[in-house]
Amino acid sequence: MPTLLTSSRLLERPDLLNARSPEGLEIYQITHDPLVPACHISMEAQVFTPDSAYFVLHRGVGVQSYDHKDPRHQLLLCETATGEIREVSEERGVVAPSVAPDGRFLYYFVDETVPGGGKLTLKRRHLQTDQIEILEVLDKNIPGTKFRFSRPGQLSTIRSDGKSLGLYGFLGNGVHEGGSFGLLIFDLVHGGYDLVFHGRSWWNMHIQYCRSTDDEGKHDILIQENHNYFVDPNGKVTNPGGGMGADVHVIRDDGQNFRNMPWGRTKTEFCAGHQCWRGQTRYAIGSVLWGDALSRKEKRSELRLMESLPIPHFAHNGAAGENSIRNDLSRNFPDPHFNHFATDQKGDRLVADFRVSWNPEVPMDDAVYLLDLGEPVVDAAKNITYLFSSRSSWLPKAHVHPFFSPDGKTLLFNSDESGQTQAYLVRHLPPRKT
Repeated sequence: MPTLLTSSRLLERPDLLNARSPEGLEIYQITHDPLVPACHISMEAQVFTPDSAYFVLHRGVGVQSYDHKDPRHQLLLCETATGEIREVSEERGVVAPSVAPDGRFLYYFVDETVPGGGKLTLKRRHLQTDQIEILEVLDKNIPGTKFRFSRPGQLSTIRSDGKSLGLYGFLGNGVHEGGSFGLLIFDLVHGGYDLVFHGRSWWNMHIQYCRSTDDEGKHDILIQENHNYFVDPNGKVTNPGGGMGADVHVIRDDGQNFRNMPWGRTKTEFCAGHQCWRGQTRYAIGSVLWGDALSRKEKRSELRLMESLPIPHFAHNGAAGENSIRNDLSRNFPDPHFNHFATDQKGDRLVADFRVSWNPEVPMDDAVYLLDLGEPVVDAAKNITYLFSSRSSWLPKAHVHPFFSPDGKTLLFNSDESGQTQAYLVRHLPPRKT
């Protein structure tokens, strides 16, 4: 086990509860340094050990748009019960961690790349023995291609059997415009990696392996396409997307069977940029801006939770796709604004933060809600329960991003209510109602 960094206990924060909060709910602040930000990795990443005893978070960065090469940046291993923290990365430029599904290893990358050059290293840390292995070094063209890989995404994704790891990044050369982005799949058993998918409109892919353990489902990856964005030779966005905006797809980890999620891309529905699989099922849930979708600053626009199965790809037509089955989970909630969310492993419950508007002149609702889910693509969410106020400013480095531990007993979230972005933990959730 890595060396203990701090034995400070979790700081209970009953002041974040109010009269609307369920009886018995407890909130604890995990990180406390007023000079250095900290946050959990993401609700999309696999960061818990399967017994929920430990999870990985990071220090020295905010939630989004952070610099992982900041010398203050560290990956930390936190004990869920006590809040004791251990450092699990010493290198500068650590990015995209994933905990193996069996809890034995932490995978992460060390980024020393620049567009068209540099080096990316995949490492594996044994969480019990503290041994570190170098699995891959990318310091030349991706085999069989003319591309060099750089600017890795902040998140990796690991298959449910622990045999493959996905990472996306930039494939441009730092000189010419029009560079594309690609998805790499690393073989964690036999070694090696493949570029399975690439294109110009994939700069923010949000890759997520399906958590299913069946032979087919475990190969599927959710990927987000951002239409009409352009990047400079270094892979930085130079103009915002236009038209109908983003859509979401599913692809096998061998680059085959490209499919659509039937969300967004219409005049009244716009993908909000967050989605996840429903537990270990092959259903997925997306947050869609509904109403005056192309004018996202309108207060009357809603953020709905749309559940669907993938459908065959014929065009990038989102919600207009033929033969799709769509289920608005939030249809019984008046004026929904569910933005970032995650489900438990069974897909029976969902936790979400609540964002009223993108308009900076409209005050944010900083609530976190718990929802019970019924039969997939049939039932609306029920027993929608207000939990607490995060008091987050909703600045990009302070998104709330709540999600469950594997056992469903604990929530993690972020907030800058103290004046600095920090990580928090919630216990004693109200039981699911039958």
